[in-house]
Amino acid sequence: LKLPKVYFTQYYKTTAYDVLILFNFFQLRAQNQVLKKAVVDEQANSAALKEQLKMKDQSLRKLQQEMDSLTFRNQQLAKRVELLQEELAATEVRGKKNKRTGEPSSQMSQEQKTVFDEDLQKKIEENERLHMQFFEADEKHKQIEAELKSRLQLLEINTEQHQAVVDGLTQKYMETIEKLQNDKAKLEVKSHALEKEAKDCRLVMEECQQQLKTLHADLSGRLDESLSIISEKVPFNDTTSCELNALNVPSHNRRHQLKVRDIAGQALAFIQDLVTALLNFHTYTEQRVQIFPIDSAIDIISPLNQKFSQYLHENASYVRPLEEGMVCLFESITEDTVTVLETTVQLKVFSEHLSSYVCFLGKILPYQLKSLEEECEFSLCTPALKARNLELHNDMKRMTTAFEKLQTYISLLALPSIKPEGLLRTNYTSIFSQLADVLHRLHDIMKDIFMHYSQKVSLEQELPTATEKLRTTNDCILSSLVALTNGTGKIATFFSNNLDYFTASLSYGPKGGTGFIHPLSAACMLQNKKKAVTYMKALKKSCPDSVPYEEALAHRMILLSSTESREGLTQQVQQSLEKIAKLEQEKEHWMLEAQLAKAKLEKENQKMAYLLKNTGGVQLVELTQENAFSSQHEKEGSAEVCKEPVKSTSLIGILKSTNDREIILECKAKSICILEFRCRVP
Repeated sequence: LKLPKVYFTQYYKTTAYDVLILFNFFQLRAQNQVLKKAVVDEQANSAALKEQLKMKDQSLRKLQQEMDSLTFRNQQLAKRVELLQEELAATEVRGKKNKRTGEPSSQMSQEQKTVFDEDLQKKIEENERLHMQFFEADEKHKQIEAELKSRLQLLEINTEQHQAVVDGLTQKYMETIEKLQNDKAKLEVKSHALEKEAKDCRLVMEECQQQLKTLHADLSGRLDESLSIISEKVPFNDTTSCELNALNVPSHNRRHQLKVRDIAGQALAFIQDLVTALLNFHTYTEQRVQIFPIDSAIDIISPLNQKFSQYLHENASYVRPLEEGMVCLFESITEDTVTVLETTVQLKVFSEHLSSYVCFLGKILPYQLKSLEEECEFSLCTPALKARNLELHNDMKRMTTAFEKLQTYISLLALPSIKPEGLLRTNYTSIFSQLADVLHRLHDIMKDIFMHYSQKVSLEQELPTATEKLRTTNDCILSSLVALTNGTGKIATFFSNNLDYFTASLSYGPKGGTGFIHPLSAACMLQNKKKAVTYMKALKKSCPDSVPYEEALAHRMILLSSTESREGLTQQVQQSLEKIAKLEQEKEHWMLEAQLAKAKLEKENQKMAYLLKNTGGVQLVELTQENAFSSQHEKEGSAEVCKEPVKSTSLIGILKSTNDREIILECKAKSICILEFRCRVP
C-alpha cells in the first residue's frame, strides 16, 4: 500500500517548519548569551564607577575638613590681627603720653612697632595665601563634583537603557520560547491526527479497492447484458447522424423559454417607443415642409416640397407594420415552444416590414436632401444656418445607411428559419456583434441629428420670418428627436447587455448534436414534441376530488379547540354579564350624582341672583370666588351638600343669608333621587 502524496507533502512541510523553529531558537539563544555578557560588563563598569565615586567622596570629605580647619585658622588670625591692632593703638597712645620721657623709650617703641609690623605683614601674607588655596581647592572640588555628577547621570541613563533592552529581550525570549512550545505541542497534535488520518485512509483505501473490484465485476456483467440488448433491440443509433438527431425532442428548458419571452417583451416595448418616435418625427417634418421656407397657407410651396410632403404623409403605412411584426414575433414565443433561430419564422415577417421601411427612407432621402438645399438657397438663410443644414444633410445620409445595415443583419438572422444554407452557424456570433455595433452607431447618429437640429432651430428663431407655428413645429420635432435618441440608446444598451445570452442560446437543441440544421427538421421536432405532450397527458389520470390532508387536519384542530374552549367561553360570558350589571349600577349612580350637581348649580345661581340684589360689586366678586372654590370642593368630595350659610366678607362687614325655600327644594330633590335610585338598583 502506498500513501497518498498529500501526506508526504504535509510531512515535509512539518519538518521544514520544525527546522525553521530550531534555527530561530538557536539564533535567539546566541543573542541571549551576547546580551548576558554585555549585562555583566556593564555591571562591572557600574561597580568600578561606584568605587571611584566613593573615593571621590572621601577626598571631598578631606578637602571639606581642610577647608574647615583653614576657616578656623583664618578666624584665629583675624582675632590675632585685631588684638595686634588694639595693642598698636594702645602703644601709639602711650607713645604720645611718654613722648616727653626721652629718646630711649621712643627708640624702644619704634623697634617694637617694626617687629609688630613685620609680624602683621607675615600674618597677612599667610592669610592671603591660605585664602587663595582655599578658593582654588573649592573651585577644583566643585568642578570635580560637577563632572562626577554628570558622569554618574550618564552612566545611570546607560544602565537604565541597557536594563530596558535586557528586559525586552528577556521578555521576547520568553515569549518566543512559549510560542515555540505551543507550536511544538500543536505540531505534535497535528502529527498524531495525521497519523490517525493516514491509518483511516489506509482502511478506506482498502475498502475502496474492494468495492472497486466488486463494481468492476458488476459493471462488466451489466455491460455485456447492455451490449446484447442493444445488438438485439436497437436497429440503429440516430444520434450519430445530424439530420436524424435534429428530429429528436430536446429536453424542455422552461427557464430558457421564459427568459426568451421576457427579452422579446422588452424588445417589443422598445420597438413601440421607437415606432411612436418615428411617426412623430415624420409627421412633424411634413408639417414643417408645409410652413417653411414658404407657408402653404399664404403661397404655393415648391413642387419638390409638395412631393416630399406627399411621401411623408404615407409614413404610417411603413412604420406601423414594424410594431405589428414585433407583436407577432412576441406572440409566437410561448412556454411550450422551442425558440431558436431555426424556429422563429415570424422574424422573417419583421425583417420584411423593416425592409419596406428602409425602402421608404431611401425614397424620401433625395427629397429631404433637396429640401435642405432649398432652405440654404433661401434669401434669409445665414452662413451659420447654412452650415447646420449641411450637417443635417450629412446626418440624414448616415441615418439611412445605418437603417440599411440594420435591415441587412436582421434579414441574415431570419435566413435560418427559411433558407438555412444561406447562413452558416459559425457566422451567428459575428452577426450578433455587428448588429450591436450598428445599433450603437445609430444611437450616436441620432444624438448628432438632435444636436445639429437644436442649433438649427435656435438660429431659425432669430429670423424675422419665424412664426409661432414654425416655433411650435420645431419644438415638436426636437421632442420627437429626443424620443428617437432615447429609444435607440435603450435598444443598443439592451442588445449589448443580452449579447452573451443570444450567443449562448444558439447551442440549444437535441442532445449529442450541434443544433438544428434545417427549419423542416425543427418543425418536425415541434410536431414530435406536441405528440409527446399529448401522450403524457393521456397517461396522466386525474385524481378524485378530496379534502387535502393539511386542510382536514387544520379543521380537526379547530374543532377540538372550539370544543375545549366552550366552557371557558361560557364563563367569560357570565363574567361579562356581571361586569355589565355593575357598570349599569355605576351608570345610575353617576346619573343621580349628575342630577344632584345640577340641583346644586341651580341653588348657587339663585343665591348669586339674591346676593346681586342686596350687595355691591366688590361683595359679588368675593362671593363668586368663594362659590367657585366651594363648587370645586364639592366635585372632589363626590356629591357632599354644603349646608352652611353663605358668608361674604367686605369692607362693610359679614353678610349671612339663609333661605328656607331653597333648603326645602334641596331636601325634596334629594329624596326624589334616593327613591329613584332604590327603585332601579336591585
